Amino acid sequence: MSQVTLSGLTPTSSGIHLGNYFGAVRQWIDLQREGGAHYFIATYHALTTVKKAETLRDNIFGIACDYLALGLDPEKAVIYRQEDVPEVCELSWVLSTLTPMGLLERCHAYKDKVEKGISADHGLFAYPCLMAADILIVRSHRVPVGQDQKQHVEVTRDIAGKFNQLYGEVFPLPEPLILEGQAAKVPGVDGQKMSKSYGNDLGIFEPEKKLRKKIMGIVTDSQGVDDPKDPEGNTIHELYKLVAPQEKVDEMADKMRSTGIGYGYGHAKQELFEALLEHFADARTARANLESDPDKVEEILREGARKIRPIVEETMEAVHQAIGIQSRSERS
Repeated sequence: MSQVTLSGLTPTSSGIHLGNYFGAVRQWIDLQREGGAHYFIATYHALTTVKKAETLRDNIFGIACDYLALGLDPEKAVIYRQEDVPEVCELSWVLSTLTPMGLLERCHAYKDKVEKGISADHGLFAYPCLMAADILIVRSHRVPVGQDQKQHVEVTRDIAGKFNQLYGEVFPLPEPLILEGQAAKVPGVDGQKMSKSYGNDLGIFEPEKKLRKKIMGIVTDSQGVDDPKDPEGNTIHELYKLVAPQEKVDEMADKMRSTGIGYGYGHAKQELFEALLEHFADARTARANLESDPDKVEEILREGARKIRPIVEETMEAVHQAIGIQSRSERS
C-alpha cells in the first residue's frame, strides 16, 4: 500500500508564484506518480487574510486552474477544496483541546506575520490546529512542504502523538518532505524569501506586461553595465537558475563577471523574463484553456470531493469512537 501524501496552498491570491512551484508544487507532481496523493486548496485558511467573498471565490478558481495547468493530474491525485471537507473544522476543534498554548505561541509563522503587521486574530493564532486537521483527516504519512512550514508538521506530530496517547492509535505521525538546495528558498524581487504575503512574488501566470515590470524592478546593487558583478547570491541569477538550461545559466554568470562588455542588470533581467516565459509556455497555454472552461474545473473539484468523502468519514468515525461522541452512523 502506498503512503498517503497531503499538501495544499492557501488562495490568498489568484495565482501560484515561482516560490510555490519550485518549493512545493513541482515535488507534488513527482509524488502523485507514486499514488496516495491528496492536494487541496486551503479555503478556510485563506479567511485569515482574504475578507471579500468575491475575491476568495476568484482566488479559489485561479489556484485550481494553476494546479491543473502545472501538472497535477486528477487521475493520479485527489484534488479538492478544503470547504468540501467541513469536518476539518470539527477535527480542528477536537485537536485544539489537546494543544498546549505554549506550542502555538512558539510557532514562528504566527510571530512572523504579527511582526509584518498582519492582524493577530484567533484564526491566525490557531492556524496550526487547522493545518493539523487537514493532515490528519486523511491520515497522511508525509507532507511535502517548504522549510518555513516544517514547524507546522512537527506541531501536527506532537498533537497526533498526544491524541494517540490519550485515546489509542488513530493517526500516523506524519513526516515533512522538504526540498533541499536552490528550490528550498526562492528569492523574491526584493531578495528576501518569495511570498504572496510580502508582495515580492513573481506569478507564473501573470500577464506578460505585469510580469516583465516586476522582473525589471528586481532590487540590485549599484554596479554599472561595464562593471563586474558577482552572480553568486544575485537574485536575478538565482531565479534564472530555476528556469533556464545550465549552459545559459553558465553563460549569464560569465557575462556578469566580465568587464567592459556592456552587460548590465537590465540585460540579465530581460533574459530572465524570456526564460521564465519559455519555461512555462505550455503551462500558460493550458491555464488559459482551463480559465475559459470553468465547468470542467468545477467538475474536477467535485470529483475530488467525492473521492475524499469515504476517507474523511472513516477517520471521523474512528475519532468519534475514540473520544466518546456518537458517530454519524450511530445517529442515523
